[in-house]
Amino acid sequence: MAQGDPTTGGPARTPARRAVLRGSLGASAALSLPLLTSAAPAQALRGRPAANWGVQAGDVTTSSGLVWARADRRARMVVETAATESFRRPTRWHGPVVGPDTDFTGRTQLRGLPPGEQIHYRVTLADPDDPRRTGEPVYGTFRTAPERRRGVRFLWSGDLAGQGWGINPDRGGYPIFEEMRRLDPDFFLNSGDTIYADSPIVEKVELPNGETWRNVTTEEKSKVAETLGEFRGNFRYNLLDEKLRTFNAQVPWIVQWDDHEVLNNWYPGEILDDARYTVKDVDTLAARSLRAFSEYFPISTLPPKDEDGRVYRVVRHGPLLDVFVLDMRSYRNANSPGRQADDEQGILGERQLTWLKRELSRSRAVWKVIASDMPLGLVVPDGKTDFEAVAQGDPGAPLGRELQIAELLRHIKRRKITGTVWFTTDVHHTCAQRYDPDRAGFKDFAPFWEFVSGPMNAGGFGALKLDGTFGPDQRFLKAPTRANTPPSEGGQYFGQVDIDGGTGELTVRLREEGGAVLFTQTLQPGRVGQ
Repeated sequence: MAQGDPTTGGPARTPARRAVLRGSLGASAALSLPLLTSAAPAQALRGRPAANWGVQAGDVTTSSGLVWARADRRARMVVETAATESFRRPTRWHGPVVGPDTDFTGRTQLRGLPPGEQIHYRVTLADPDDPRRTGEPVYGTFRTAPERRRGVRFLWSGDLAGQGWGINPDRGGYPIFEEMRRLDPDFFLNSGDTIYADSPIVEKVELPNGETWRNVTTEEKSKVAETLGEFRGNFRYNLLDEKLRTFNAQVPWIVQWDDHEVLNNWYPGEILDDARYTVKDVDTLAARSLRAFSEYFPISTLPPKDEDGRVYRVVRHGPLLDVFVLDMRSYRNANSPGRQADDEQGILGERQLTWLKRELSRSRAVWKVIASDMPLGLVVPDGKTDFEAVAQGDPGAPLGRELQIAELLRHIKRRKITGTVWFTTDVHHTCAQRYDPDRAGFKDFAPFWEFVSGPMNAGGFGALKLDGTFGPDQRFLKAPTRANTPPSEGGQYFGQVDIDGGTGELTVRLREEGGAVLFTQTLQPGRVGQ
């Protein structure tokens, strides 16, 4: 890493990738249209088990990580790890037998890994009744977090296959994943809306300029998701994209969810008035989605490891970085005008807020990234009178869900917790805000930054108003001028974060698909506010 990368301002990255590409290309060749349906029963298939949907790692720490794969039939998941891509003297990990109860997906926990090292892994699927019958291995790699101060790079974004804009073969599928892969991050933070269960994908969409947008289509994406099978099909849909599978084989994820994993702007206890749905109970839909979500992403706090099924968690990435993953969806109160003067449940729920305050206080990392699935100061409406996020447009003292955020910000200031930075997606444009108590209706907090970036492959939407309660000063904004602009018109965004191993400086770059760096901000370590 002696040489710099002139295109990013960060360190050059040059790990060996032949094993990754060999595995992903093999998966690509095997993945064809007949696999758009669920796996067939084992007795109806011949040959050996195959992992045609690629591999993925998640929640990687200094010594551990989760590896995910999906089989085409009932199979035993076996993972081997090694220090090099030649796989001399590999360590073998016997994973679960996968079957229809998990949609043939499985995760294997890797422990005792060396810190700060490139880990090469391969997943082999074996016939559980005859272990000698194995499929072709699929390869992946990731870097464990360092024990000592070493530079860190991660990317973040969200919102994939939204508003009917799916995998378009004319664009090469999801090109943003290839751009992100080339930056070779330590991990990718997906801020939510990993699927759009409420957005059917049709074969063709006529564009305003007279051109036609084409989509890869599947049966499960032809309607809104209601059954467990349909939710599973939504997660499988994105894995049809070769660029995404290649990205997954090289870059581990830290993933959270938001509303479109279930449906737009949902909250617990909601009863739908939507003719597209025969299932009107949102809690039933959310439970089915969470099960599919836990099957298709390697997340350390979801079943089978954690029976509570928490999406919120902290992922520790060495001495420079802790990532606090929030869930602003599962514990919130109903969307409302948000003017109540007392609101203990808020958007996080009482238990999650207590957890977050405790874990922030315990953190010794230089930077505490708060991965929020919704923005703080942008006013996100839900209909004519209600609001979907935290802010509700009243610039005065905190009301409604703002009360919880005020309590959290007060806690950060009074405990002198340094290095908190907020990252989010959700609103389908990109912007950066510095929150300043001198500008705010509520003043008992230290200044902090919030960075917004997305979507990855969804409709673009215009800028939103800012609520003055926490004093946001918008330093950058790029947004389309009309609603639901297609990805072919641009407006697809992701963010890049580099933490310098020597100085500890954290640099954020807001990037647009196509290579442009739109905005750069460097923050100094060791400060309560910036």
